Amino acid sequence: MSEQKRKGIYLLPNLLTTAGLFSGFFAVVSSMNGRFEAAAVAIFVAMIFDGLDGRVARMTNTQSDFGAEYDSMADMVSFGMAPALVAYNWGLTELGKLGWLAAFIYVAGAALRLARFNTQVGIADKRFFQGLASPAAAAVVAGLVWVGVEYDASGADYGLIVAAVTGLSGLLMVSNFKYNSFKEVNWHGKVPFVGLLIVLLIFVIVATEPALVLFIVFALYALAGPINTFRTVDKVTLNDVVGDHEEDADFKTTTKDEGENQEDSHKST
Repeated sequence: MSEQKRKGIYLLPNLLTTAGLFSGFFAVVSSMNGRFEAAAVAIFVAMIFDGLDGRVARMTNTQSDFGAEYDSMADMVSFGMAPALVAYNWGLTELGKLGWLAAFIYVAGAALRLARFNTQVGIADKRFFQGLASPAAAAVVAGLVWVGVEYDASGADYGLIVAAVTGLSGLLMVSNFKYNSFKEVNWHGKVPFVGLLIVLLIFVIVATEPALVLFIVFALYALAGPINTFRTVDKVTLNDVVGDHEEDADFKTTTKDEGENQEDSHKST
């Protein structure tokens, strides 16, 4: 009996992961049928399930290697393939090779981003993401499509803009730009009463124009990485944009002596 338990999988977190995977698959199918608003919303729904499965696993102490690998595969579908295909079906088909190339750049960027993230678990600074996280990149692409549908814009008329946003989102995922992960926020702590009012106000603003508000929020977040890098680094080098993670884990400006001291401390650990 105990042997069977060890060989089983935990139901609840993997069920949430499956729901996220289904949302990504539903987005692809909806875009193929011309239902682009439903496709974009499904990607945002997948983001909710992606945020829940890991937290539920930690709260219920049901983390597993299988769950981590399954979550990564589901993310590749929901935040890699789905946004690229939704964008392609909506606004990139008329561009020919340029259109599918922009979509492929995004897919390749998502795959590389997820692979790099998996190899840095337990090593990278949890306060920051190295490169734009795939759910945030998916939100930018899906948000653009959602805004276009909401305002009755034809994707073919704005194909170059769609290609630029899709391709740049893919490149930002494999960049070394530093993004705040918000994992240092204490969600269990107390906040002033006005904080609750601010949260309610945010929900009201999102509810009034969800497509536009969500797109603007995630677009600004995507731009925050390059801005933070250029603001904190005195002299931006190629390694501040792309490179090996040993050299680009953080973007602190250090002197030569400080860099040598940090290198010695890394070697001693």
